[in-house]
Amino acid sequence: MADVREIIKRPVITERSTEIMGEKKYTFEVEPSATKTQIKNAIEEIFAVKVENVNTQNYKGKKKRVGRYFGYTAKRKKAIVQLTSDSKELDFFEGV
Repeated sequence: MADVREIIKRPVITERSTEIMGEKKYTFEVEPSATKTQIKNAIEEIFAVKVENVNTQNYKGKKKRVGRYFGYTAKRKKAIVQLTSDSKELDFFEGV
């Protein structure tokens, strides 16, 4: 991966992810081929924070049908990033 912004696709904003933001855990959708080390380095470079732990979850593509044709949605990967206690908090709702 050449650019760190290709690794981190977008933050995942759900009810559960906003609850764990108080524990300095943030959820991102990432490139499926990215490793935990690459995710950690990308978050530290983009947001200028220190990452303590990275947990990942892989999701298979769901089977979809259009008429008589079958296919699958794209597979995806989600990363939950735990920041260190001395790191600043990330603010996704800054301009809202």
